[in-house]
Amino acid sequence: MKSYSVTDVGQKRQVNQDYVFASEEPVGNLPNLFVVADGMGGHKAGDFASSFAVQTLLQTIKDDTSQNPVTIIRSAVENANRKVLEEAKAHEEMAGMGTTMVLVTVVDDYAYVANVGDSRLYLIEDKILQITKDHSLVQEMVRRGLLTEEDARTHPDKNIITRVIGIGEKVDIDFFDIHLKENSLLLLCSDGLSNMVSNEEIWRIANTSRDLREMGMRLVSLANENGGKDNIAVVLVQPETKEVEEC
Repeated sequence: MKSYSVTDVGQKRQVNQDYVFASEEPVGNLPNLFVVADGMGGHKAGDFASSFAVQTLLQTIKDDTSQNPVTIIRSAVENANRKVLEEAKAHEEMAGMGTTMVLVTVVDDYAYVANVGDSRLYLIEDKILQITKDHSLVQEMVRRGLLTEEDARTHPDKNIITRVIGIGEKVDIDFFDIHLKENSLLLLCSDGLSNMVSNEEIWRIANTSRDLREMGMRLVSLANENGGKDNIAVVLVQPETKEVEEC
């Protein structure tokens, strides 16, 4: 397995509220783990929310004795939600803070994915496929046929998120599992990338880069060239071919 992760503050923001974690080694009973979180809140609250949520997630996973990856992930995300909410209630300056989260673990030839919010996971093979579904007002309008995908990219309400970690007592998590192929590549990212770089541009960079580091840096550079309106987070994961079955 190979991976590369990077975050960038972008061109418009003063604070980086994106947080990434990448481990090719086991975390608790998960054989590996990759996470992107995009915080929101005041000047420091969003920064704290994303990092605190991920650190809470990691500790919960390390303490979990379950062998089922979905059970482990669900429990950890739910605990992160509770802990962020508790911190927000305990500190007035952090009221209303929250964070998105998208994460994946690769077990044999399957990737187990979870997400809350509008940070995304893409599967890149002979084409690019968005696996996660954005929990946002605009994407709900797209799903209902009220907006096209192209109109959604520039809609003024595109940053209104409908699911967030740390806002309510309960959190609704989406889960996906993907059967990986020999050439499968996973991309996790915050909306600072997906709002600035089209799926077609991501696919082109993925297919013209020599390695994951070059790919990640080119994605960040293009997001900044296209405006860099938000923080940018990128995590790339490439399972070794011996770890997956050829299809």
